[in-house]
Amino acid sequence: MCKHILNAQVSIRAPCCKKWFDCPECHAEATDHELRKTNELIFLCKKCKKAFRKDVNDYEDEDEFCPHCDNHYVVEAKTPIAALGVEGDDARMDNRMLKDERAKPQVSSVFDKDDYDGRLG
Repeated sequence: MCKHILNAQVSIRAPCCKKWFDCPECHAEATDHELRKTNELIFLCKKCKKAFRKDVNDYEDEDEFCPHCDNHYVVEAKTPIAALGVEGDDARMDNRMLKDERAKPQVSSVFDKDDYDGRLG
């Protein structure tokens, strides 16, 4: 699991050490050598768990999808960002604070006083 890119769709095999990494930063943290550049990349799709090769020189728009499961793996990377927020009680834990705004259906009963005349014949 990559902590640098939150929505990584594929793992890439590093040509220098033959290990799988989600991003170059993960490779730099885990190893003591630099990432070797290559023209042929080996990907591992995280959806179907199958490996495939792509040549960087012949890369086209159609190559943004896994050839096995058609998963779109070239997406805009989402990186984690620190955010400040107001801390408070979780509203899901104490649902007494939440009001149900839905209209409740009117259920008629045998004991409703409004409709006695129609029932007694």
